[in-house]
Amino acid sequence: MPRSMTVAMLCAVAPGIALAQPAEETVQLMSDGQAMVATLATPDGPPAPVVLLLHGFTGSRDELAIPNTDDGVFSRAARLLAEDGFASLRIDFRGSGDSVADMTYEATTFEGQVTDALAAIDYLRALDAVDGDDIHVIGWSQGGLVAAAVAGRAEGLDAVALWQAVGDPETTYGGILGAETMAAGMAAAPDETITATLPWGAEIGLNGAFFEGIATFDPMAEIAAYDGPLFVTRGTLDTTVLPADADAFIAAHDGPEMLWTADMDHVFNVFTTTETLDAMVAATAAFFREHDD
Repeated sequence: MPRSMTVAMLCAVAPGIALAQPAEETVQLMSDGQAMVATLATPDGPPAPVVLLLHGFTGSRDELAIPNTDDGVFSRAARLLAEDGFASLRIDFRGSGDSVADMTYEATTFEGQVTDALAAIDYLRALDAVDGDDIHVIGWSQGGLVAAAVAGRAEGLDAVALWQAVGDPETTYGGILGAETMAAGMAAAPDETITATLPWGAEIGLNGAFFEGIATFDPMAEIAAYDGPLFVTRGTLDTTVLPADADAFIAAHDGPEMLWTADMDHVFNVFTTTETLDAMVAATAAFFREHDD
């Protein structure tokens, strides 16, 4: 039975107060023989426990820009985590953001992103600047789907957080891409590119292999293979990833867990306030601390 927390208007950091800036550097690591770019953030002091941040569909490592700030959702989260004593690594999956030297976005697949995340964990385990024996993972949206698989496949993770994670790929991507694009993608050859127009007007290309993953990837089976501590968020106002997905992750998981519910949309209400995001990061960090070995 999960512990549950419902949040309406919790504020971990008061609006308008500047966050302390951790030391940050851009680093490069390898995944399946290809280059991947990331930002490493480290707080002052000895090597700290570290959080791997996995971005969402069409996103990049700083994530969605927050209006009227210099922050993205993940760059802000990294600073909040540093204030709580956590280092972090936020990656651009291959084909996304700055990780385009060896691969373009069309070739993105769920399994490829799982490979990238596992490579990032290996990188952190060998990195002197962080405590490589104390690794946590946060995945948002599609990054949460990836994090569910990483949880089930990686050894020795301290805790995993799924923020509005995709649990039912066919429903989520059907809503984002539309029935016509989904049908074309499902009929496409693995290396055939389908052009998709997203609800916010952007056009992207996706290969048939991406659509094959939508049909075959099972996030619930992946999280069922993980018995470590799991933190899951559920947004009651989310119409992109439905709240039922959070409930399903909790039901599929057997181990210490918390279901954190808030009146928030898929982007944690950041178009109007940072209060919900800040409270969610604080709750995630507290859960990680509670379950540190």
